[in-house]
Amino acid sequence: MDQPLTALFVDCDSYFASVEQHLDPNLRGRPVGVAPVMAESSCCIAASYEAKAFGVKTGTRISDARILCPGIAIVESKPAEYIRHHHRIVEAVEDCIHVEAVLSIDEMWAWLPLNLREPSAVEAIGRKIKETVAREVSPVIKVSVGAGPNKFLAKMASKMRKPDGLFIIESHELPAVLHELKLRDLTGIARSMETRLHAAGIHTVERLCAASKPVLHGVWGGVMGDRLWHLLRGDEIPDIVSARKSIGHSHVLPPESRHPDRAWPILCKLLHKACERLRSHGLLAGTLTLQLAFLRGVSWAAEVRSDETDSTLTLMRVLDRLWRDRPKPRCQLLQVGVMLTRLCEHHNYTPSLFQTIAEIPAAEDQGKHQRLDATLDKLRARYGRSVVYYGSVQESRDNAPMRISFTHIPDLNVESD
Repeated sequence: MDQPLTALFVDCDSYFASVEQHLDPNLRGRPVGVAPVMAESSCCIAASYEAKAFGVKTGTRISDARILCPGIAIVESKPAEYIRHHHRIVEAVEDCIHVEAVLSIDEMWAWLPLNLREPSAVEAIGRKIKETVAREVSPVIKVSVGAGPNKFLAKMASKMRKPDGLFIIESHELPAVLHELKLRDLTGIARSMETRLHAAGIHTVERLCAASKPVLHGVWGGVMGDRLWHLLRGDEIPDIVSARKSIGHSHVLPPESRHPDRAWPILCKLLHKACERLRSHGLLAGTLTLQLAFLRGVSWAAEVRSDETDSTLTLMRVLDRLWRDRPKPRCQLLQVGVMLTRLCEHHNYTPSLFQTIAEIPAAEDQGKHQRLDATLDKLRARYGRSVVYYGSVQESRDNAPMRISFTHIPDLNVESD
């Protein structure tokens, strides 16, 4: 029995680079690389399709990009602009069909209504989305639209005719329609999983689609293999709801901020932002990890486990302890980062009978910390982050601009400096 079309996926094409070409007409039609900081040792976080034609891609070192693509324009990223245009794109899509969920800065999906599941109707919706984005946002910013019997296949369809594509996968075309893809093109298959598939004798998507459910169960070592078997056949199955496992921020340092004295305030700012996110999700963290990359190419990380807390002041003391214990204290740094893990929900937390480290405040002080954090969070949410902050971030205010991850889109009203 044929499964109906149920999901539509919208994927922006080379999004960051396209926004840059929209903002600067001189960049249109030219190869463009977007860098987090203007340094030859940095890497591209995005590349236009003109640059991709020369082999430049996400992660390409800036100096290498100039060799691969002579004349490439390297621009510094503008996260605030990407966020503004993201919201405009979401509004444009919403004018055409209800957006079920925004998955990242450049991806979203929608359920197809029961009365709009015929291929001709779905194609009309896709064309309307593309026309609305071009009219209401920019003709330079292109989106690819895909549709399929489930969200997984709709996402695959959106990637199969990039850029500026519109592709529909119908169930009667499965699995042959997927055979043109490579294993790594499929969501959920990264390098390590590709290696495991090769070990099982699966080297192509055609062989993957032909594999039995027990074989895929064995390769994945569990139900994720079963899920993929069903998804490849157009079956619609519920998403797995996974608990948040970590909250963190990292920052590639520009040349003028690589001295440890300049890097420390930036690191403090990253932790403050992570603590605010922690509290906004109603979570506590039991481990703080400090991550450093030195200019000479050596990386170092260390962690401290403690009683679960969401106190910025407490975690700042833990960070200070890790910072003082770092190796090569005089060496310049290329990147700094903090990660909060061992997360638990605040309302499910049972305090320990024993205090694990000295930085955790006594019970009578914890209430003071909570009131302080709550007050600061309210002030910063209402008036912006520059209205009040800990003194340790004073020198970082212009040196740690907003960054965007694929799972967290900052609120411009809260996270702007």
